[in-house]
Amino acid sequence: MDPDDFARSHDSASIGPANRDPSALAALGWGPFFARQTGLETLDDTPAARVVAVHRSGLRILGAGFVEIIPPRADATVGDWLLLDRVQPRASRVLSRKSLIKRRAPGTGRQVQLIAANIDQIFVVTSCNQDFNLARLERYVALALEAEIEPVIVLTKADLVTDLLSWIEEARRVSEGIPVVGLDARGDEPLEALSSWCKPGRTVAFLGSSGVGKSTLTNALAGTDAIATQAIREDDARGRHTTTRRELHLIPGGCLVLDTPGMRELQLADAASGIADIFEDIQARSAQCRFGNCRHEGEPGCAVREAVEHGELDAARLLRWRKLMAEDAFNSASLAERRTKDRAFGKMVRRVMKESKSRRDS
Repeated sequence: MDPDDFARSHDSASIGPANRDPSALAALGWGPFFARQTGLETLDDTPAARVVAVHRSGLRILGAGFVEIIPPRADATVGDWLLLDRVQPRASRVLSRKSLIKRRAPGTGRQVQLIAANIDQIFVVTSCNQDFNLARLERYVALALEAEIEPVIVLTKADLVTDLLSWIEEARRVSEGIPVVGLDARGDEPLEALSSWCKPGRTVAFLGSSGVGKSTLTNALAGTDAIATQAIREDDARGRHTTTRRELHLIPGGCLVLDTPGMRELQLADAASGIADIFEDIQARSAQCRFGNCRHEGEPGCAVREAVEHGELDAARLLRWRKLMAEDAFNSASLAERRTKDRAFGKMVRRVMKESKSRRDS
């Protein structure tokens, strides 16, 4: 459902106490977690609204009976809930989040890029073709687990292979307990296969490379062809960027779906617990090593290397774990250093301003 259509269907909620219309807000994902952060009188003065799209020119927000564009801000992302200050939109209060998906921003800097907030379910999407990559799946799943969001791996283009079970078994190597679903992204199959996770009021997100079928899946859930899609390249099964921005889509009578552009670069930062959850088999073995700081590279009494030598752990999996841990440690340390420098600079600015004020007063 288009946000403008949603706003028109709830236009009676545009003034007064109706701004807290429970059915309209619940359809957008509002619940007790957010309600506890405000009060009825607050909602009358500053109505609740959800960020449904992020544009360079501003944030598109949707509430009960209204849809608006407010100025952009670095501390808000798609999926966020805010209390709209109509007089000073930039002063609108962003509510605390249930979950936050983030990564290290692409490029040489060490800033954190906010991907989406308040997501209830993540579908990590890949295809039964050359796009399938176990290491990339592990990154996406770690991203979800770090945000404490339940991930499901979705294999598209299942109709084009004769050995779907082998693809599913390969995907299950990411981590035990992560559900894996194989399907044709077109038609009614996605709605049937994913319905148990796509309940009314829940917000789900499709994450994955370009061309794996994220927009096609969103169209299938919505029962429309409103979102543009493109075919993959024949030579390498790689997709083209069809989706250009992160945007929430309202599924009539159901959930909210976040469609995202494919991420060519997914650098993890502050994701140590998510990585540990995926590689819990290695974590368990590490606890048995002779030395607590064992790097599993040749130290005596290393239970992890012993498990690899006995075929109880996959050597390639150990290498992927080591790479992710090193990457996360590097990016997280760099971010921590930047935060420390930023705090020091802020203190210096405040000290200079205070000294300047003292001189003027004297």
